[in-house]
Amino acid sequence: MTVKSQAMTSSIYPDQDTTSRTQSRKHGVSPVLAWVREKAKQDKKTKFTSLYHHLDPSRLRSAFERLEPKAAPGVDGEVWRQFREHKEARLKSLFDRLQTGTYRAKPARRVYIPKPDGRLLPLGIAALEDKIVQGAVVEVLNAIYEEDFLGFSYGFRPGRSPHRALDAWATALWKRKVRWVLDVDIKSYFDKISHEWLLRFLQHRIVDTRMLRLIQKWLKAGVLENGQWRQSEEGTPQGATVSPLLANVYLHYVFDLWVEHWRKHAATGEISVVRFADARCFLEQLRARMAKFQLELHPDKTCLVRFGRFAGQDCADEGRRKPETISFLGFTHISGRTRSGKYLLMRHTIAKRQRTKLQEVKRELMARP
Repeated sequence: MTVKSQAMTSSIYPDQDTTSRTQSRKHGVSPVLAWVREKAKQDKKTKFTSLYHHLDPSRLRSAFERLEPKAAPGVDGEVWRQFREHKEARLKSLFDRLQTGTYRAKPARRVYIPKPDGRLLPLGIAALEDKIVQGAVVEVLNAIYEEDFLGFSYGFRPGRSPHRALDAWATALWKRKVRWVLDVDIKSYFDKISHEWLLRFLQHRIVDTRMLRLIQKWLKAGVLENGQWRQSEEGTPQGATVSPLLANVYLHYVFDLWVEHWRKHAATGEISVVRFADARCFLEQLRARMAKFQLELHPDKTCLVRFGRFAGQDCADEGRRKPETISFLGFTHISGRTRSGKYLLMRHTIAKRQRTKLQEVKRELMARP
């Protein structure tokens, strides 16, 4: 059986990609943070007491340079080009406020973007200074968490991509005796993250109170929508620079470590996870696990299906015409066969996304003179 999740795209296959995993853990770690990374690697129980001082002017400068110059502004209305005009003075001011404790996080500006299925996805756009500080914090914390995260985690990580997750899943389907696929989606994941649990998880590794207070400032800053400020009781804004890392930390403790333990101690058969078994037992226990941490599996996007090399014969034995398809990372996946009868994993762009894109192209062409 394989298990995959689209809440935070990730994938596990027991023997996969160890070289790229090592490379990704070293990716982007400065010499100054090398000691932090090495300590995190050597001792998984080490708690780091002094991280805040790594938010120095050079790291803030690097975080600014990594920003997308054409990104939309936050509530301050400031864009990258404006900040650059007085970059050194602005960075010095920002650094001084961080050191004196007078830095204040601004609320995220709430915007909505259309999804292929017609729904609207809420995004929280941070103010420019908040983006800079968050980028610096992510660089520091990655030195720790890139050593902690398991090999099957792919979403929003340095040196990793959805393409690697797709490759890992295809490898699992080809090399393992997969008969079932549990397709899992966590409902409104970013919006439902518990602040209390998140801070408890962070404290497994971080006991630097200044760093923790800084993260709390962003969590409590709230959102501004149509001129109205709303306090954030839960969640972390999807679109904020720091949110993907915080979301990965949350799932690391809620899902990854738990499913790794379940696979070793409760499963009676082979399981490959493309975070991306006993499948029914796993699903019921996963529902309970998510509920404990204030998360919910999406009722319409979570399903257990026949899939893989044996799906055709299994469906025939059960009196069904053909295996179901699975939507994953923008593609519809199909259990097919070559002309010679060998198993073939086929992928097509999800129809709704394809139609939406074609309509966009058509509108743009119609608007041209």
